[in-house]
Amino acid sequence: MTRRKAEASVVKPGAGSKSRDRKSQGYDVGASVVTAMTEIDWPEAEERLMEEVVSRGNMMKAMNRVISNKGAAGVDGMTTGRLKEYLLGEWPRIKEELLTGRYQPQPVRKVEIPKPGGGMRLLGIPTVVDRLIQQAVYQELGPLFEPGFSASSYGFRPGRSAHHAVRAARSHVADGLRWVVDIDLAQFFDRVNHDIVMSRVARKVKDKRVLLLMRRYLQAGLFEGGLVSPRSEGTPQGGPLSPLLSNILLDELDKELEKRGHAFCRYADDANVYVRTKRSAERVMSSLTRYLQTRLKLVVNQEKSAVDRPWNRQFLGYGMSNHRTPQIKVGGKALERLKSKVREAARKGRGRNVKRVVEDLTPVLRGWSNYFKLAEVKKPFEEVDGWLRRKLRCIMWRQWKRSFTRARKLMQRGLSEERAWLSATNGRGPWWNSGASHMNQAFDRSYFTELGLVSLLSQFNRFKCST
Repeated sequence: MTRRKAEASVVKPGAGSKSRDRKSQGYDVGASVVTAMTEIDWPEAEERLMEEVVSRGNMMKAMNRVISNKGAAGVDGMTTGRLKEYLLGEWPRIKEELLTGRYQPQPVRKVEIPKPGGGMRLLGIPTVVDRLIQQAVYQELGPLFEPGFSASSYGFRPGRSAHHAVRAARSHVADGLRWVVDIDLAQFFDRVNHDIVMSRVARKVKDKRVLLLMRRYLQAGLFEGGLVSPRSEGTPQGGPLSPLLSNILLDELDKELEKRGHAFCRYADDANVYVRTKRSAERVMSSLTRYLQTRLKLVVNQEKSAVDRPWNRQFLGYGMSNHRTPQIKVGGKALERLKSKVREAARKGRGRNVKRVVEDLTPVLRGWSNYFKLAEVKKPFEEVDGWLRRKLRCIMWRQWKRSFTRARKLMQRGLSEERAWLSATNGRGPWWNSGASHMNQAFDRSYFTELGLVSLLSQFNRFKCST
């Protein structure tokens, strides 16, 4: 019985679900399918998984996913727009090499981007062809491993998101588990042990060609400055397989926490364990640090990890209040990151029309408000709204430069001539004037609404009304 026949024998019409979660990587898991996966031994997983990987249906699905995701080019410079044309001539050769175990992935292009909390995050950008093959492998391996993952794991899984993790964390605290063991793994994706993760994959995958291909992807060199450096550990973020491999490795941590009976939430390499007392939390921190170092060869970042009250920590950008039933709120670091983006836009916008600055900020503000739609405390939204309007007024005041221009602009907005000239010649700086009454009156909230500025408070109220 093939895998697809096995699924067809148990899936009822309408039982499958197509995930719309933005973290989903492209396979569908319905309730009946999960049952089938856990009960049926798939021959493809034993010997013929590679044939399923390179099947026409699976490759077409993978190609559509890669093209829709777009993304940067790899070391060969090929873009997703050229993929179809390339495959018309080269796919027979690539398919033959995959089936015979001779395919050699190209090096990944090394890219470093700043982390929100400081430091640099290493990305490895595979070529478009390698992204296609990785996606095809992912679509076959995902349903094999997904049913066995912990219910407390939320990262990079179909139908699960950061919002589910935040709600679960709040539920644990509401249940009286008011101490948290906040574990941060130091450079997790850069330190994944290849032998350990491949041994976990080999527990379910017996097709040696697939195992060999995955090992080659793990060991693909990093291309930087014309040189290729070999890799003996790590799975740089950037390829479709990286999230799945991280979950396969850290599933062992999940199983250990479940065996100990702990309540926890894990999203990728961010894990929070909730307990009742400080003494228990300190004991858990100590034992888990040893477990991760000895069993999985992973290092706990002592500076970022802590034992603390949940309302003193942030999880996935969110914080919570210290009420008996905690209220979810926007974390302070997330507010600062948003303000940094606005400041950057303001610096670029000093010589541009304010409407253009508002247009540039619109996707940032909408994305931010959509992510923090779980927040139940509105004060941060009000404060950022007021601060944002003041930043835009500051841009305007700087652009006007001369007192004559400032007075004229204020009079055009309805201020009397006397007040306009007093305000224009007050000798104060741009930031002070942007918060003063004359600018607030001349350029009030309605003015920025007409420009199309997204109001975070309005977004907050809209989300509250819809829940």
